[in-house]
Amino acid sequence: MSELYHECGVAAVYHLPSDEVSLLLPEGDPNKTSNLMSRLLLDIQNRGQLAAGMTTFNPNRSQLIDTHKDVGTVNEVFHLNHEEQFKKLMKEYEGPAAIGHTRYATCGKDDRSYAQPFERHHIEKPKWFSFAFNGQLANYPELRDEILQQTNHHLARETDTEILLHMLSQELSSTPDHDLLTILKSLSGRLDGAYNIVYLNSLGEMFVARDPQGIRPLCYAIDGPLFAAASESVALTNLGFPAESIKNLEPGHAILIRDGILEKKQFAESSRKAHCFFEWIYFANVCSNLDERSVYLTRKRLGEELAEQETVEIDEDTIVVPVPDTAKAAADSMAYQLKIPSLEGLIRNRYIGRTFIEGNNNRAAKVRAKYTPLPEVLDGKRVFLVEDTIVRSTTMKALISQLRERGKAKEIHVRVACPPIVSPCFYGIDMSTIQELFAPRFLNDDSLELTPEIEARMAEELGADTLRYLPMESVARSVELPASSLCQACINRDYPTPAGKALYEQAVVNLTDPASWNNGGHERTYDRSAEVSATRT
Repeated sequence: MSELYHECGVAAVYHLPSDEVSLLLPEGDPNKTSNLMSRLLLDIQNRGQLAAGMTTFNPNRSQLIDTHKDVGTVNEVFHLNHEEQFKKLMKEYEGPAAIGHTRYATCGKDDRSYAQPFERHHIEKPKWFSFAFNGQLANYPELRDEILQQTNHHLARETDTEILLHMLSQELSSTPDHDLLTILKSLSGRLDGAYNIVYLNSLGEMFVARDPQGIRPLCYAIDGPLFAAASESVALTNLGFPAESIKNLEPGHAILIRDGILEKKQFAESSRKAHCFFEWIYFANVCSNLDERSVYLTRKRLGEELAEQETVEIDEDTIVVPVPDTAKAAADSMAYQLKIPSLEGLIRNRYIGRTFIEGNNNRAAKVRAKYTPLPEVLDGKRVFLVEDTIVRSTTMKALISQLRERGKAKEIHVRVACPPIVSPCFYGIDMSTIQELFAPRFLNDDSLELTPEIEARMAEELGADTLRYLPMESVARSVELPASSLCQACINRDYPTPAGKALYEQAVVNLTDPASWNNGGHERTYDRSAEVSATRT
């Protein structure tokens, strides 16, 4: 699913004042936290490859908090392949506390000014802070207009992260004693959408917060005096935290560290949980556990669901081939249930840089460069091609073409370990308009019923022999959470927040408005919503 991206990942680490020694920090040295941060970010690199950065706190330097960030991967930004440069950087940014971020943008440009964390300097220590943000604010247009309507206020970037920067600054100025829990409570009443926030100020105060719906995952662990948090559990596991110490932060809760004391506090009521089901299906590392549910086991169960509904005749020339890499667990599981081989007939080239791939406007050329079909595996075979999902269909079309032309496959039966994507996401996934999606072109707007006839028309459009999606109820069964605890808006149009519902209504208007088809029909719903809002005001 190379045509779909997540927004970002966040991390935090703090070596608390204590006589205890953490085995994760050699000799209990609190200045090793910068090194730990780079390792945390490397393990959540899957959540964003555009930029990376960290802010560290050290009371013994003039820059009490200081930020290092740049465009590029974690390896590039932190010089992980150049030992001397890496050591110099870690020495410069040593300190007992750090926050960090990896970025893929659903809004904003690909330059350093958009890289996170965002740091705000101030002569007053409580007002000198840095923060990083994972998610997407569905009410971004309204929040932006509120700021711009105030005299002499200006926004330099087209991103909700800058909105949060100004909102945090305003709350700090208006909150007695600059109490962080009070600030979070006030912010939660104004924010609509998905937001995980890691925050650090020049007093060495930190908070790690998860939105009231828990849309994006956030995990934390404590080992003696060492606290760490990250978007995914695998980062904490690989750092060395025991499995039993790794917890999921409850929606509407925050970990606060003040005066060297760590507390977990609730800052907002959680009217309903709405964990993004796509985290288990695609985004998260297969080694992670999110909200007490294994990513690997979820994908395994999705494969079993695919096998249960299979009707195509199977013979000795039938094989299962996963689209690398995240579809592999589902493909292997499906093949095991059907008692046929799961073979890597499609190899992904992991060493082609992002700039080359994304800089080429020809989708077929991108796929040819990124994926290599193996004729020795595919020639003359009936292939079940297993994919996580189909979003825009451009990659799938090109893959099927390559499997036929270069791989010499006899038949290609596409099996999708997810229901059809029918609606945009306004909570942190890079699909913002209806017209860019594949499935809505074939489905009835009212019922969303997926019939064999519709799947046949879809298969013909893709160039496949057959196509089959999973039914909606397979998702909750596979994740093993109630459907009411999941955000499935992109497959059922049930948005868990008011601003998400409003943006979907705008997306429907955009679908029939020729003005929304600028840039090949990929103008963001945010953009049109802002245009309408500006017209009103």
